[in-house]
Amino acid sequence: MHPTNRSLALALGPDGPAMIERDFRALPGEASVRVRLAGVCATDLELVKGYMGFSGVLGHEFVGQVEQGPAEWLGRRVVADINAACGRCPTCLAGRGSHCPHRTVLGIVGRDGAFADRVSIPVANLHAVPEGVDDRAAVFVEPLAAALRVLEQLHVSPSDRVVVLGPGRLGQLCARVLALTGARVGVQAREPGDDRLQRLPVGIERLAPGEGAGADVVVDCTGSPAGLALAVSLVRPGGTVVLKTTVHDLAGFEPNQVVIHEVRILGSRCGPFEPALRLLAAGVVDPIPLIDAELPLGVEALTTARGAMKVLMRPS
Repeated sequence: MHPTNRSLALALGPDGPAMIERDFRALPGEASVRVRLAGVCATDLELVKGYMGFSGVLGHEFVGQVEQGPAEWLGRRVVADINAACGRCPTCLAGRGSHCPHRTVLGIVGRDGAFADRVSIPVANLHAVPEGVDDRAAVFVEPLAAALRVLEQLHVSPSDRVVVLGPGRLGQLCARVLALTGARVGVQAREPGDDRLQRLPVGIERLAPGEGAGADVVVDCTGSPAGLALAVSLVRPGGTVVLKTTVHDLAGFEPNQVVIHEVRILGSRCGPFEPALRLLAAGVVDPIPLIDAELPLGVEALTTARGAMKVLMRPS
């Protein structure tokens, strides 16, 4: 039996986010992980506004240390896949656990998240963090894996022209990953002179609004209802639009343009953690320059994150 402990957490309830004290118990078959550092994601901010109807402890980007669980994991620094699949349904048995219809999702669907001093994680979801990877970089494993998912779904060749829409957190990581293919990659901001473009590494183009027409691949990371329509307007006939934005409506989207120009639209979500960890360990991708602030666990961090590239929270 796992002992019950008192735990502090940032939870979302009917009155909005608030710090709470709770009884914490690691679930059977899961490890108790003490959170070292957690990151605020755009999805967290959407959940606060009512997206998915979630209530409970927020947070799915984190790095922690295993306190309770199998002996081989004790004391190890870890990150965790956010999708907790049932492991028994036809979808899981076919190797598609991230699409399990019975899954819970850390801090998003039916499972308390990592904006807490402790979190319970299925042992099968744990990934060890290499010794040389800084905690601040390890927090980015989940969104970096989401960027890598594009390359699992789509072949990008060195001769391709790729445009990433949105210079925010995910757009920055997608651009860095796609540039590893040798393709010509540019990032377009909605407003001219967006200073987030200055955080792009050398070799990735900074595009003004409207630039990049005729691209082979356009990746929508805008988080905007207008993002898909813009992506379709920029991609070449027969090209591919990768949709990373989740919105309730699609402002200005005309499906007939997809048919006429035979545009492929590819939804893309979660990705592989181990390759993301290898990129960080090798120093091939450095996400630390994207961090704007590191604050104590609390509501202030969520407020600050609305106007920042990336805010990290450290439980006290």
